[in-house]
Amino acid sequence: MSEGKNPCALVTLPTRRKLIAGVAMALGALAVRPSVWASAKENQEKSKEAMSAGVEGLLTYLHQEVDIKANRQRIYDALLDSKQFTVFSGAPAEINREAGGTFSLFGGLIVGRNIELVPKQRIVQAWRPADWEPGVFTLVKFELKELGPQTRIILDHTGFPEQNFRHLNSGWYTHYWEPLKKYLA
Repeated sequence: MSEGKNPCALVTLPTRRKLIAGVAMALGALAVRPSVWASAKENQEKSKEAMSAGVEGLLTYLHQEVDIKANRQRIYDALLDSKQFTVFSGAPAEINREAGGTFSLFGGLIVGRNIELVPKQRIVQAWRPADWEPGVFTLVKFELKELGPQTRIILDHTGFPEQNFRHLNSGWYTHYWEPLKKYLA
């Protein structure tokens, strides 16, 4: 049997040649432009910790439930008031408190628009890190459920690009829940 017709062969000879030629061209381009390789490697190293591995790397949504010792009104206000958000997060925030209003959080690192606001109950936002591709927004929904002297915040964050799960999942705790708990204590 010829090599191109071997049913056990995973790749035929012409396909192997194309693959080898493609790899050679790609490596040649990197050799000609070493700055491209260095830049790509640097970006990869910077984002390595933020990227998820395994199944969670494929997730494009997250769900969190956090109990905070404060009433729903205080939490609702802290999430939508520029001054309070700036104080609890430690970074500048500009928030328009109306449905359809825009917001800029953490000194412009997060931007978006309020989609739905139900006082003391729900905040729904089109939300995005400013460094994502233009036009890429996710949906963030905060549900506030009163549980006696505390409130359960139910967060559903959906529609973010794959490989962002671990970074966003930990980011909510680091940049929202922990500082908010301290601020409202």
